[in-house]
Amino acid sequence: MTTATFLNRFLRKYVFTVESLLFIGLLIFLYHSSSIWQYILSKGKQTDPDIGINENPVHHEHIFPPEQLGRVAWELQKDLAAAYALQGRRPHMEDRFNIVSDLEQTGISLFGIFDGHGGEFAAEFTEKTLFKYLLIRIISAELDEQTENFTQMIMEEVNRVDTQLIKAAKANSDISGTTALFALLKGDILTVANVGDSRGVICDKNSKAIPLSYDHKPYNIKERQRIKEVGGFISFNGVWRVAGVLATSRALGDFPLKDTKMVIADPDILTFNLKFLQPYFMILASDGLWDVFSNQEAVDFIKDRLHEPLFGAKSLVLQAYYRGSSDNISVMVVNFSRGGISKFTSKHS
Repeated sequence: MTTATFLNRFLRKYVFTVESLLFIGLLIFLYHSSSIWQYILSKGKQTDPDIGINENPVHHEHIFPPEQLGRVAWELQKDLAAAYALQGRRPHMEDRFNIVSDLEQTGISLFGIFDGHGGEFAAEFTEKTLFKYLLIRIISAELDEQTENFTQMIMEEVNRVDTQLIKAAKANSDISGTTALFALLKGDILTVANVGDSRGVICDKNSKAIPLSYDHKPYNIKERQRIKEVGGFISFNGVWRVAGVLATSRALGDFPLKDTKMVIADPDILTFNLKFLQPYFMILASDGLWDVFSNQEAVDFIKDRLHEPLFGAKSLVLQAYYRGSSDNISVMVVNFSRGGISKFTSKHS
């Protein structure tokens, strides 16, 4: 018997048996088992059985922090609300934001985003002055135990601030303007006012994005007709603009266009019953986000980061930057889940 014949018989009898092959396969599996289980666990997603939202922090965003971008960045967190803003690719930071939680224990909270253009003066002035006037009106009504008509109050104070802003801007030869998007929460009633093209959305009980505001764009039929009626026009140069200048048809400030009434400061005001919507959270953001994110995309993104509103807001801003947003980007996240509404409205809960 030759050596080759002997080896062939030995392999067929002792090595290439079913038992031997299974044993070899088991050894290979055990050798690689740690990496296999790590992969399986990394794909697993622990969720809250009540709301289906990721409980574990998501700290693996493949994005650079703003300090490495050399850009101005601001952040603010109060209770379960947080905001983050990034200068982005613009030469100046013109966005502003503010959060007032449970004002003077009245059970009323106020959240706002202000997207400036043509300079920062208008956004800075509006954020400080509008919030001050609104808070004075709210506190006064609460002390007198009066039922405040928030819609009427907001209309009056927005136009009051716009008048004062235009006067101050003319004195300083400042032609800047700003959007104003803010939400007033009292009990289960959310009142949202918007001037311009910043936008608010809410994540309802079915995890669907519900718009809280209308964008005031020159190409909208209602806005286009209004501009035409006062002798104005809109033109297209990459985007539609009022008089070839402004990409939003409503704003505070912008006095050269305000004098002709082509641009107005009248807010659209909507009221929402949160008992009906049973929302998880709300997003308020400047158009620097909405230029690159749809409403539902933004809601889906925050849903997995809701346990940390500031981390969620910051991550969303940076993702918008890396998607190519060319504007300042501001995002505010207000967490309504897990008793979040009662944290903002303690007097009325």
